[in-house]
Amino acid sequence: MKQHLLNDSLARRLRAGKPVSAAWAQLGSNVSAEIFAEAGFDALIIDMEHGPWDMQNTLAAMQACKGTGCVPFVRVPWNDMVWCKRALDLGAGGVHVPYISTREEAEYAVRCCKYPTAGGVRGIAGSQRAVCYGLDKADYYARADRDIVVMLAIESPEGVANIDAIAAVEGVDGIFIGPSDLSTTMGHLADPSQPDVQAAIRTIEAAAKAHGRFLGTIAPDFEGAKKLYDRGYSLVYFMSDTTSLSVLARGAVQAFKDSYPE
Repeated sequence: MKQHLLNDSLARRLRAGKPVSAAWAQLGSNVSAEIFAEAGFDALIIDMEHGPWDMQNTLAAMQACKGTGCVPFVRVPWNDMVWCKRALDLGAGGVHVPYISTREEAEYAVRCCKYPTAGGVRGIAGSQRAVCYGLDKADYYARADRDIVVMLAIESPEGVANIDAIAAVEGVDGIFIGPSDLSTTMGHLADPSQPDVQAAIRTIEAAAKAHGRFLGTIAPDFEGAKKLYDRGYSLVYFMSDTTSLSVLARGAVQAFKDSYPE
């Protein structure tokens, strides 16, 4: 029996500013994706910008989420019509578009995720996974432009300067703050603790909230994420199948070395 892929409950929660749990899928592994989905994360972000994902293993990761309640998002490699279209045709419930710096780029990103009947440029097909290979076309077409989440990342001083105009674009659901990229483009290599970077982050937060857009970002763990949720963020990526495993592995090895020194 066919199962609708779009889960509007997550979109509604985000647009209402409620907290949503999220994890990074960066290994290119459908197995780790399945572990996160079965663990109960609300959203899984498949990182095609920096992770070793191709279309086939992205599909497998999305299939690993099916039936769990975990909604797959895709961070596409760039603000590009083809990448957005392919991610959505695979069944992504949301798109994270990196490095948005101007209102025009924001408008283009939204158009890439919408069908022409909603003012977009997304191509339509009746055979892809999103429409259950043709078995669910009517439902998907009726819901896609409403239920797919569009989140834009601000990662440059230009993006900060234009944040009010970016956040005002119709069809933008959320604003993601990439702290490492933002700090680096501001002259502080992967160091968002600097006062001017923190000031920029506050500027982004204020504009997103003023325009009713949810806020997203990353945290190293849940303790860090909770501080952000309490500050008004809705989507925080606080676990990763790469860095979380590496921290656990390093701690285990150090415990061994402490117990059995050479």
